[in-house]
Amino acid sequence: MILSDKLLALVFAGLAALFFALTLDFPSFPGQRFGPALFPRLLAAAMLVSAAILFLRAPRTPEAGGFAVRSDPALRESHRLIGFLAIPGAVIFYLLAAERLGFVPTAFLMLLGLMLWFRVGSLRALVVAALATGLVHYFFAGLMRVPLPRGLFMQLVAGG
Repeated sequence: MILSDKLLALVFAGLAALFFALTLDFPSFPGQRFGPALFPRLLAAAMLVSAAILFLRAPRTPEAGGFAVRSDPALRESHRLIGFLAIPGAVIFYLLAAERLGFVPTAFLMLLGLMLWFRVGSLRALVVAALATGLVHYFFAGLMRVPLPRGLFMQLVAGG
């Protein structure tokens, strides 16, 4: 499926507004200027700015499609269709597996699987998946104090 740039920009702007609206009832922490709503609101603002840039830079020619949605002939090839569905599939895998396995193994497997599917070399995929998982875990669990799913992995590592 091919969305025109203008239609895609409107979709991103709508998602940005939704993300921002979902943070309106986030609690604030006494004595702190920034609470848990800060990061999602920053992401929503970045999405909104990106959507505006995409909308303003969209081609203005009639053949560009305006607000058209067209089928991409490349998606008729099974390998490309699976590649197109791999990222939402990885997100669904994370949602289904993270509580049971824990953040670290789930994120590692998700990243490794995506990189191998998109033909990143095995050694590079292993190293990048491990480093990215470690950095994301450190940022969210360590610096931001976000409770990430511990799952079976942390029970095994922590000995109970």
